[in-house]
Amino acid sequence: MKLNIVRAAYCLSFLLTTLTVSAQNTQSFSDNIRRVYKIPELAYAVVSADSVYEMNISGVRKIHTQLNTSASDRFRIGSNTKAITGFIAAQLVKQKKISWHTKFFDLFPEWKAASRKEYYDLTLLDLLTFRTRLFMYTYTYAEPHKGQFSGNASKQRYQFAQWFFKHEPVQSRDSINFSNLGYVAAGLMLEKASGKTYEQLVNQLGTMIGAKFGFGRPNATDAMQTWGHTASLEPESNSADYKLEWLQAAGNINCTLPGYIKFIQLQLKCLHGKSSILTQQEANFLLFGMPRWSVGWIPATDALNGAYAYNIGNPGSFLTKVYVFKDLNKAFILFANAQTDSADEGLDELYHELLHKYGR
Repeated sequence: MKLNIVRAAYCLSFLLTTLTVSAQNTQSFSDNIRRVYKIPELAYAVVSADSVYEMNISGVRKIHTQLNTSASDRFRIGSNTKAITGFIAAQLVKQKKISWHTKFFDLFPEWKAASRKEYYDLTLLDLLTFRTRLFMYTYTYAEPHKGQFSGNASKQRYQFAQWFFKHEPVQSRDSINFSNLGYVAAGLMLEKASGKTYEQLVNQLGTMIGAKFGFGRPNATDAMQTWGHTASLEPESNSADYKLEWLQAAGNINCTLPGYIKFIQLQLKCLHGKSSILTQQEANFLLFGMPRWSVGWIPATDALNGAYAYNIGNPGSFLTKVYVFKDLNKAFILFANAQTDSADEGLDELYHELLHKYGR
């Protein structure tokens, strides 16, 4: 009996040593990626529904400084915000406060007369899956101008939506039309249905899972926090970006890596029937329910590792890539505080190294 206990202890010790060495090897690989591809700060994690296999953050928060990294560093996640918006929508649908098929103008009938008739039948699901003819809009679009709307950021988003619903729809034969405007309109629907602001809904989700979400540039409220870097590797301004505030529900959330891990683990728990927040069927619908673009996620299939869903966030000065593998019960999260072509290549190389290590 004692011999079996000793053997078990030895095996456990050997396993922990092996895992530690393996993680250290990946961290060394990651740090080389960071240096070669000129990424000031790089963070990654590999998780399952219940475990964190690896998590590492390295580099500096701002280029040419000694602002060393920590687990409290915040990254803007860009379009990965869409998965959070979609999850909140699913919660409200489950609570019967809204339906996937609720039409935007059923909640805002007073806007109908001033809006294009081609948008009259747009539903919440249409808006969250890019099945609209709204024109493409990002933070780089020249209009509207800063002084065109008034009031706080929430009121300006309402005026922004009234503005874009007056615009002529795009002429497209494709059912998918990528436009951030759909998420702006969906965010307004969630506010109307819940009686809460979008920010309150996000914070409520954060409280539920033990994560603290933020909005906009992390350095706008704390110069010691993470700085984003532009395509030319210049540190971004530490002032708020009003256009990204209009696009709040589409791409303006920031969070720490540990906080985001909790959100992704919740997705995995739901996908495997381990959470009462969403059923397995409800979670599967979010990630895989619609072809080409589901609710906040792009569904895909890997020949070796099965079905997965992914999204990429690129809000101008950060880069985030997230891959959720249903059959593996694993997710790969990669953050960089630079949106450069070089950082894009570096994250891809790191992702494939991690997939080779933790995939089938």
